[in-house]
Amino acid sequence: MAQNISRRDSKKETEPFKRKWLIECFGISKQAFYKRLKSHQNKINQEQILIQLVQDCRKEIGQRTGGIKLYKLLKYRMTQNQIHIGRDKFYRFLRNYNLLVTRTKRHFITTNSKHQFYKHKNLVKDKAPTRPEQLWVSDITYIKTQKGHSYLALVTDAYSKQIMGYKLASHMKVSLCTDALKMAIKNRKYPNLKLIHHSDRGIQYCNPGYTQFAEQNGLTLSMTEQYDPYENAVAERVNRTLKYEYGLKQTIKNTTLAKKVVKRAVNIYNNLRPHLSLDLLTPKHVHINQNVNYKSYRRNKQNLQYLTI
Repeated sequence: MAQNISRRDSKKETEPFKRKWLIECFGISKQAFYKRLKSHQNKINQEQILIQLVQDCRKEIGQRTGGIKLYKLLKYRMTQNQIHIGRDKFYRFLRNYNLLVTRTKRHFITTNSKHQFYKHKNLVKDKAPTRPEQLWVSDITYIKTQKGHSYLALVTDAYSKQIMGYKLASHMKVSLCTDALKMAIKNRKYPNLKLIHHSDRGIQYCNPGYTQFAEQNGLTLSMTEQYDPYENAVAERVNRTLKYEYGLKQTIKNTTLAKKVVKRAVNIYNNLRPHLSLDLLTPKHVHINQNVNYKSYRRNKQNLQYLTI
């Protein structure tokens, strides 16, 4: 017993000498060594806090929220946690921890343009809206469920990017698109202004049941003329955002549950999610305030003109 106590005392005596030897190997003072050690530990703690902030933000806003939006959304929270980091360093942090958003591809086509119905001309090619409810864009995307595909029809305001109407169903009948358009018309804020409705040349949008309903409600019809994603870029972008940022890309149990997921996704998209094309404002804010210059998704913007209706 006495021998064990003696060994412990001897170990305690030698530990300061070992630390001194390690400090001298690094060529710094003991004070500087522990200062660096504390700084390193603080950095690790801050990085863990920042990882949690990124994960929490993406759970709230969307799993595919990119670096620019994250930096704006988290700036106040980072300051609260005494994390001082610039934008470039924040991007490096995301890269180092594999938190950057990966690119995805679209593999499923929902457009059937091989039909005999009348196809309207493209009235908005190379033209940009200047206000809300000047141009609406419509499209259909699919949602996978355990019982097969369901289909989501959307009507989006091209200027504010606000989703004005939507409908999810287990079919692709004309009523799917008509119901989405009915909701959009009901949600209009400026019903007395002229409005163009733009879509692809799918059979649902060319069907007289749809076109007549749209024209009876004062909408001027416009359609893509070839399969070019930039001819309906806003609609394509909205579809992609909802699917990849809000869980709609995953296989959902059934259509009933999918409707709840879609409702929540649309609410977040319209009211909470900042958009790069809207100067990091939300669609609802821009739709009401009309305070941004329109930014086109087209690569070549030299020939872009403004709509005059």
